[in-house]
Amino acid sequence: MTSPARSQLPGKARSRITAWFVDHLRALISSLGQISRNPVGSLLTIAVIGVSLTLPAGFYVFLENARVITAGWQGGAQITAFLHTDISDDQALSLVQEFETLPEVARARFVSRDQALQEYRELSGFAEALDALEDNPLPPLILVEPRLEGDKPETLRLQLQNRDEVDLAILDQKWLQRLFVIIELVERVIYIFSSLLAVAVLLIIGNTIRLGIYNRRQEIEIIKLFGGANSFIQRPFLYSGFWFGFCGSLLAWLLVTVCLQFLKTPINTLAGMYASEFELLGISLYEGLILLLIGSGLGFLGSWLAVQRHIREIEPA
Repeated sequence: MTSPARSQLPGKARSRITAWFVDHLRALISSLGQISRNPVGSLLTIAVIGVSLTLPAGFYVFLENARVITAGWQGGAQITAFLHTDISDDQALSLVQEFETLPEVARARFVSRDQALQEYRELSGFAEALDALEDNPLPPLILVEPRLEGDKPETLRLQLQNRDEVDLAILDQKWLQRLFVIIELVERVIYIFSSLLAVAVLLIIGNTIRLGIYNRRQEIEIIKLFGGANSFIQRPFLYSGFWFGFCGSLLAWLLVTVCLQFLKTPINTLAGMYASEFELLGISLYEGLILLLIGSGLGFLGSWLAVQRHIREIEPA
């Protein structure tokens, strides 16, 4: 048989949870009221936070678009094997079949002298100058795509260079390696810069909350005089920091979207000139929610650091 005292425990637990929820909801709403009492200062704070978060968010979008552009370039390493001019097309085709049997080679393609001249004529814009030449100055060549494993591309290049039929073998990969190193360097610089901006957001929100505490010092002293706990007093300030961070990150999301729309047309035009189907990526819904979470978290943390120090220092006289 269940005792009356035990049957009352679930009801008391639900009452406490309900009271806790109501207190926090009241603090969340009252913090909005505190922010609205100083609209100019609040809007300036939100604007500063928004601009501070726009920079790392914009850098993130830049890196994501750079990754999309270079995603297909990992396999862009290519060895150009220039053959001697006295090598016939049949000999070159046999050489292509021989190259494709090598384990280091993914595929190989022969480009005859006439094909090379035609491609150069179409891409260089010097068609009239080429027509003035009596003989085709371009040698036949074989385009070899190596398997990108360790140092195999460079080893393969040396192997092809030692063939009697090959006049010169060039590995077109150095520029790609330099590009990836530059992207990695830029990525690390962005991480450092974003961390510094996050600290700046914490300082901005912390200073704003500190000023709010000093402006309400007398009110806090009266609440403490009647037995108000620090946890009860600090709730509106914590939620104020949350709202500053949330609104600032929302503004950053809007600014990045507007900037991308402003850049979309010229970037699409430039991509079309290079026969590319690249489309500028923006902030997705998931990434936008992450941005709001980061901004709100920074606001809450900056507010918490301020109230932990300053509210405890205030005691009724």
